[in-house]
Amino acid sequence: MLVAGFPAGPWGTNCFVVAPGAGEECVVIDPGKDAVDGIDEIVREHRLRPVAVLLTHGHIDHVWSVVPVCDARGIPAYIHPDDRYRLGDPVGTLMDDTRAMLDQLTGGRFEFSEPDDVRAVADGEVLDLAGLGLRIAHAPGHTEGSVTFGTDATDELPPVLFSGDLLFAGSIGRTDLPGGDTEQMMASLARVVLPMADDTVVLPGHGPQTTIGQERRANPYLRQVAAGTPHADRPRTGL
Repeated sequence: MLVAGFPAGPWGTNCFVVAPGAGEECVVIDPGKDAVDGIDEIVREHRLRPVAVLLTHGHIDHVWSVVPVCDARGIPAYIHPDDRYRLGDPVGTLMDDTRAMLDQLTGGRFEFSEPDDVRAVADGEVLDLAGLGLRIAHAPGHTEGSVTFGTDATDELPPVLFSGDLLFAGSIGRTDLPGGDTEQMMASLARVVLPMADDTVVLPGHGPQTTIGQERRANPYLRQVAAGTPHADRPRTGL
């Protein structure tokens, strides 16, 4: 499996291009602001053919470039129904500080819309796209419709989890934004993350990659979830 990623835009949102190998079809995960050029470069370098965009959730730092990426190629975007409303109005759920940053980035001139083709994903579904077999897990907490995308282990590679803003190296996603919910976040960590194998590679929405085993040992939130103890308030990552 070929996975190429880069941090896009002022929020450093990780955008991933995933394919079975060079010269194959691929999917794009979370094309944030200024992601188009990076995607095009990866596609050219590896001779890939994008067939879909997958969105871990609908925050603006993850969906900014979804329309130009999808509509330029005539490909669909996949998102959980509970976050679809954010595609047409990602600004409407922003905090004041993020809205001010957006004004600075665009001079107060911005319009967002859905791609021409938007499709829903569901918990437990396996998306057979580009021959990858991506397993969907609904993981609310950061937003109502947050999901993760997972691949099974192969003879060459361990399992991979594209965790969005559910799990980061040493932290988890914020729950103080509109649509966030701390209890749901903790429940998602317990249901989605804790049962995973320690060698699962975690490719998060922000920051460096990690593994489930590393986070099980060192992530304070995951340790508290595993122990069944109340969470302490600590700084978190994400928009």
